[in-house]
Amino acid sequence: MGDLKSAAKDINGHPVTTTTLNSSDRLRKIDLLRERNIGKLLPLPQLVAVGDQSSGKSSLLESLTGIPFPRDHKLCTRYVTQITHRRDNHSHISITIIPGPNASEEARERFASYGKEVQSSAELRAQFSGILDEVNTLMGIRTSRNPTGNKTFTADVLKIEKCGPDEDYLTIIDVPGIFRLVEKGVVSESDKILVRNMVKEYIKDSRTVILAVLPATSDVFTQEILALAEEYDKNGERTLGVITKPDLLMEDRAKAAICDMVNGKTKPLNLGYYVVRNRGADDGEDLDAGDDSLAQRELIFREDPWCHLPKERLGVAALRDRLQDLLGQITDRCFPLVRLEARRMLAQSERAREELGEPRQTEREQQKYLSSIAGNFQTFARAALNADYSVHESFGSDEIRLITNVANITERFGWEFKNWAHVYSFEDEGDEESEDEDESSSSPQPPRAVDYEDLAPEEFPELDGILVVDWTQQQPNEGIMEWIERIYRRSRGLDLWTYSSGLSSSVFREQSVKWDLMTRQYLSKIILVLHRFVVRTLDSICTDEKVRDELKSSLMHDLLERYEIGMKQAVFLVSVEREKRPYTLTGDFHERVQESRGERIKNDLRYWKPAESVELWQVESTVKNKHNTDNTKEDIHDKLDAYYKVASKRFVDNVFRQAVDHCLLSGPTSPLLAFTEQWVIDLTAERLAAIAGEPRLVKENRDRLDKRIMDLKAAMKILQ
Repeated sequence: MGDLKSAAKDINGHPVTTTTLNSSDRLRKIDLLRERNIGKLLPLPQLVAVGDQSSGKSSLLESLTGIPFPRDHKLCTRYVTQITHRRDNHSHISITIIPGPNASEEARERFASYGKEVQSSAELRAQFSGILDEVNTLMGIRTSRNPTGNKTFTADVLKIEKCGPDEDYLTIIDVPGIFRLVEKGVVSESDKILVRNMVKEYIKDSRTVILAVLPATSDVFTQEILALAEEYDKNGERTLGVITKPDLLMEDRAKAAICDMVNGKTKPLNLGYYVVRNRGADDGEDLDAGDDSLAQRELIFREDPWCHLPKERLGVAALRDRLQDLLGQITDRCFPLVRLEARRMLAQSERAREELGEPRQTEREQQKYLSSIAGNFQTFARAALNADYSVHESFGSDEIRLITNVANITERFGWEFKNWAHVYSFEDEGDEESEDEDESSSSPQPPRAVDYEDLAPEEFPELDGILVVDWTQQQPNEGIMEWIERIYRRSRGLDLWTYSSGLSSSVFREQSVKWDLMTRQYLSKIILVLHRFVVRTLDSICTDEKVRDELKSSLMHDLLERYEIGMKQAVFLVSVEREKRPYTLTGDFHERVQESRGERIKNDLRYWKPAESVELWQVESTVKNKHNTDNTKEDIHDKLDAYYKVASKRFVDNVFRQAVDHCLLSGPTSPLLAFTEQWVIDLTAERLAAIAGEPRLVKENRDRLDKRIMDLKAAMKILQ
């Protein structure tokens, strides 16, 4: 808007700046941009002639351009006509068709093969009617000579380029005239709306000068085109009024009203009004007669009241000069902005095209696309297992820091298992732990690295049936010796030297009854963080929602089976430890038993003389004074305590190494290996298409972006 306003100031009292030396080159480049439909992407400086039907618009364009529009040939108004003048050593007039922005590829090829060239206006006048018939047929316009046409109006553009050594650069775009009445079988109410929308589309851009053609014989204030111009140019900064048919005015009052408009007294426009007299439909003059015939028509401007108007506002020559200067000024001012906007739009379009990824129409394209996603997934998985969180910004989220979450959960499991997995507390649990105990496991407070509430199992209902979601824990009970005595009395026989061989298995099985639940809880948490990693990673690397959903659906069955393998392995390890006869080859067991017995004797001796040395008879008395049942209970306790510690450590390590690490993280059944490039290759063509096939709308969007990018790249070359 600002460009046109600056140009208008030159019209209203300031010296008119002539077109700069490089304006012709820039105007030519703008014309080339228009041919590539760049004007549909960003506003280009242009002159657009608009008017109601019978406003004299065709006659005006004929006077301005020298193009002999056929009289009473209404069909040329069914589409936009671009009339371009260009300086050239050789005089000729060429006629081509610019496909509309939504033209089919077949139509584009058809238009590209069409072209006419004549040497003069007289030759064009002789052939123009037939040429228009050919153009109408190519565009599919329905006429009496082309009854099979399927269009009344079209967005395709008829381009007429007039070249010659005396031509000054000027391009005017003529849009179909607005009509109020419909004609059955010719134009309909929908056609009327279509034309209005077409006019609006051309005049809405801020760099468009609206050449509003207004017949003097009609009340200018009721002209619909002026109302439309005001809708998009509220301050009249880029509307130039052209009043035609002044010779048909008879009343002085009507002539005075026109003069008031030209003088800016009524309905003022920033670019002002011009008064022209065009060749009438019945005028028989030859256009090639040149300035003589034009001068004859414009003798009217020597008469009253026209002679009192500024000469620079009267006649075709004055209007043409002003339009050339105006178009040159606007183009010079807009050209850097057009180049900047084209570059910005190209970058935006390329980003949008990149987000769509590669085409996915053929089986090969679909495999390539899906394999790329699988490769990225495996890269993420390896990085997550190695705690290499620098490879991608997505690892900023704690949810996909997989191995860190596994380590934290496992550390917490180790602490919970050591402190809470046995039903009864052993007698020595209050004593100081030996130096070889794991420091983190013996800590009185549990590790706080994991907040289990954040795992949110309800977010993944597909895991129902695999997970244990009740994660509450119960601390061990007191009274282990009473419990052992109950079991012993319930199981003993008449053998005086030993107790039943099954008693060891019974006490261990009952003392470890919580192992199954706690192990399932642990595996559930590992499976949750693993599944969350898979889901979040797919969300991160697969931007296409449809593909992402299909991928998850296709992988889910295999993922659930792999989770169950890990859970079953953990449960199997529980059954091996609890159901089989207690046994170990490690020397720790016997050492622990002897240590427990020695510690028990030492504690008993403290009742004698805690601060003095102990004599042998006191040791003998301490051992002899115990009842046989007490000795048995203590023996069972010490052996259970020793074996339980050996077995629980072995079990915790095995659960992690076999069920978690091997089954779920790094082994061949790991869920992280469910989605690989080989999995993609093994898909059937039908399943591949269902997952990675491109929706029609995406394909259309890609095709649209491809064309836009191609046009904008061409535009950037033109604008260099």
